[in-house]
Amino acid sequence: MSNNFDFFQPFTKIVIPIAVQNVFVSSLGIIDTVMVGQLGEGAIAAVNLANQVFFLLNFFLFGINTGAAVFTAQYWGKRDQPGIRRVVGICLILGGSITVIFLVIALGFPYQFLQLYTQDLNVLQPGRDYLFIVGFSYIATMLTLCFTTNLRSVGVIRFPVIISIISLCLNTGMNYVLIFGYFGFPALGVRGAALSTLIARILECGSILLFAYKKQTPVAGSFKELFDFDLHYWKVYLAVAAPVFLNEVFWSIGTSFYQAIYARVGTDQIAAVSVANMIMTLASVLFVGITSACGILIGNSIGEGKPEKAYKIAKQSILFSVGVFVIIFFMIIILRDATLTLFNLSATSRSYAYDVLTIMSFALIFRAVNPVIIVGTLRSGGDTVFSALLDVAAVWLVGVPLAYIGAFIFHLPIHWVVACAYGEGLFKMIIGLHRIASKKWIRNLVH
Repeated sequence: MSNNFDFFQPFTKIVIPIAVQNVFVSSLGIIDTVMVGQLGEGAIAAVNLANQVFFLLNFFLFGINTGAAVFTAQYWGKRDQPGIRRVVGICLILGGSITVIFLVIALGFPYQFLQLYTQDLNVLQPGRDYLFIVGFSYIATMLTLCFTTNLRSVGVIRFPVIISIISLCLNTGMNYVLIFGYFGFPALGVRGAALSTLIARILECGSILLFAYKKQTPVAGSFKELFDFDLHYWKVYLAVAAPVFLNEVFWSIGTSFYQAIYARVGTDQIAAVSVANMIMTLASVLFVGITSACGILIGNSIGEGKPEKAYKIAKQSILFSVGVFVIIFFMIIILRDATLTLFNLSATSRSYAYDVLTIMSFALIFRAVNPVIIVGTLRSGGDTVFSALLDVAAVWLVGVPLAYIGAFIFHLPIHWVVACAYGEGLFKMIIGLHRIASKKWIRNLVH
């Protein structure tokens, strides 16, 4: 009993705040989609496709920051603050460089980027307007993700979560005003949604930086501490973090290919997938918290020199995820019809969304377990090369080919195309569980 308490007490202290944050993220995201959806299916598809730039950027930054978090968590396990600040500096250098590239795409070539997904003018025009405005928020997003991810790894979780929730609520309130033109403001439509996101992200970034430095947290280094260049240190970091970054690059591009395939099937279909994805993101909030908690506790345990404790945390985290999946699965099935009535979809799109949501509810098991395997366990344990190869191979050798064949060779309905794409999830789960059982992933990187 005491062993279970030793696991669940620190575990839930991390899971609950992150889950609450993601409940707000997903809930307000649904509210945003409902608001934009009042403008029609074309507007929903436009915002979804325009956000593919942010989606790609977010996963590139996620790769950089989670690669860093492997070190940060282990350094915190041995209380090495200078090492933590060097890691944050590397995040800022690499993240800033990548963000500039995406900023150029969003501001200089928004129309050309969207044409990779669709030729529908009803989607391209509003999508271009949205992307051009929201692109200005990318630098703020990069800074927020860098500091928030590393703060989590040293146990500072609550305040960043509070700031994120406030920011999201502000974003939603401004959406209501700027999309529809209330309280004397002009009705800006899709551009109003983009402007709200921009303002909210800038305020969130400023608040996180102010907190980190005013409280003198372990990540709040001076310019010299953050950017103290050490060639040997960079080599050690890149040997571990480069596979993580490349993992996120190729995985996110592959996932973006799914969106391109769905969009080519039709505008009604991509709108249906967008709505179903939004609902599933809300359903997955606990799994994000479980993955983060698993990764932080495993990293800390390895840094403390306790590999068996890390292995036990991995097993308990997976079992916990499966239990949560069972509960959420039945909730989705029961509430499908009621949930879809929230969205302003045509009868055709709603029918597609119902079928897609049904498939996704069964595939939720992959959203529950695979992040704990790939990110929470293998990556946090230092096994970044294997986890990267597994993640990328699943997308490019299984998921994308199956989705393409289903859509363009067999011309399957959209929900079966989505089911084909989830073939990657089964592939990852089987191989990932075998790798965890081998214990080959446990590596102390901060001797």
